[in-house]
Amino acid sequence: MEEMQMENKQAESTKIEGRNAVLEAFRSGKTIDKLFVLDGCKDGPIQTILREAKKHDTLVQFVAKERLEQLSETKKHQGVIAMAAAYEYATVEEILAKAEEKGEPPFVILLDGIEDPHNLGAIIRTANLAGAHGVIIPKRRAVGLTAIVAKTSAGALNYTPVAKVTNLKQTMEELKEKGIWFVGADMGGETMYDLDLKGPIGLVIGNEGEGISKLVKEHCDFIASIPMKGEIDSLNASVAAGVLAFEIVRQRMS
Repeated sequence: MEEMQMENKQAESTKIEGRNAVLEAFRSGKTIDKLFVLDGCKDGPIQTILREAKKHDTLVQFVAKERLEQLSETKKHQGVIAMAAAYEYATVEEILAKAEEKGEPPFVILLDGIEDPHNLGAIIRTANLAGAHGVIIPKRRAVGLTAIVAKTSAGALNYTPVAKVTNLKQTMEELKEKGIWFVGADMGGETMYDLDLKGPIGLVIGNEGEGISKLVKEHCDFIASIPMKGEIDSLNASVAAGVLAFEIVRQRMS
């Protein structure tokens, strides 16, 4: 039954081009990750679309005509292109409810600015296999639930909810009030084997190039590093997430 409900949440992933099509997408309740609007275009139909975007708290980016032409597949964008999500987003409350239903301490994975859709898909797949109750991503400067993410997750998006939040730091503060501790992945941290990662926990993985942002790192209770023996200095973000997630699994089983 749960599988069917999750599959019903799947939506068609697409670029939506043209004023009427974009407006209809908003009004029909389609999840729009990002709206690209021709810079300087302020006529009536565009203003109506922008009002809908504001109502749905959609990220709006004003871009030059050349950028729209690059994005456009139909070449009939009329100054507006919407990027629809491949799946609907869950809420943080739904993720916590999933943990409660299973009678388990919450285990969530927070991603601070993952930009590569293959990394996001792989992390969602790992989250599912590690028994995480959900993944939380930020609205800005991060990839959303695109078709590539869905494909790379290998079906995990049917079972593992993903929430998108405006402010990751504020979300962490709210989750801390519910008793969740946060461990951030960073090379300068304490070796993960020396940390107690049992109980309600949030695993924080940073951006592929820059790692965890300063503000988010300050809200982590622990910083964990993965022991490495090679000549290069870092793991791919999705691999690091997997290593740390399964250390949490190991400790929960012991």
